[in-house]
Amino acid sequence: MSLQTQPDIVWHQHTVDQAARAEQKRQQPVLLWFTGLSGAGKSTLAGALERALYEQGFHTYLLDGDNVRHGLCRDLGFSQSDRDENLRRVGEVARLMVDAGLVVLSAFISPTREERDRIRALFPAGQFIEVHVATPLSVCEQRDPKGLYQKARAGEIAHFTGISAPYEEPLNAELTIDTSRGDLSSQVQALLHYLTALGILKTR
Repeated sequence: MSLQTQPDIVWHQHTVDQAARAEQKRQQPVLLWFTGLSGAGKSTLAGALERALYEQGFHTYLLDGDNVRHGLCRDLGFSQSDRDENLRRVGEVARLMVDAGLVVLSAFISPTREERDRIRALFPAGQFIEVHVATPLSVCEQRDPKGLYQKARAGEIAHFTGISAPYEEPLNAELTIDTSRGDLSSQVQALLHYLTALGILKTR
């Protein structure tokens, strides 16, 4: 019997809820989900945005694809089932962090629409913002910061997204950013402007 079906496991509704935590932090909690190919600039962009938010006094946390595999997901490999489980765990952790009132940034390739939509479904409308880091494959491959594309081309890495495995571009991403166009500062400003226009960020 799974945990979801055990009658003795119930959800406790605590007196301090998301609204109270958000009010205390004077911000609207949200998850920004950065998706794109390896080398697209997801972590760089998310990290720069977090720095800008931090400097303005907002409460944030950045979940990065490599970092979570050092702890939360270090028992997982790279089979399809393990990749699915990796994202499931990240989605649930992000949900807890948003419930804590944080602005959460997540940088994961997350190549299929199905898995991204599954995470979106965990959140109320407006609390999941999909950011498609739409840097062209050719640019990502030129950057190749970890040498992964070279290994994939040589057949040393199987099922590598963009080379031997597909990447399904978002159909209705809230934001699309190509990091090969413009500079990092202007890209961060575009993100800040978007979040401010939505009322997620308020003047401090």
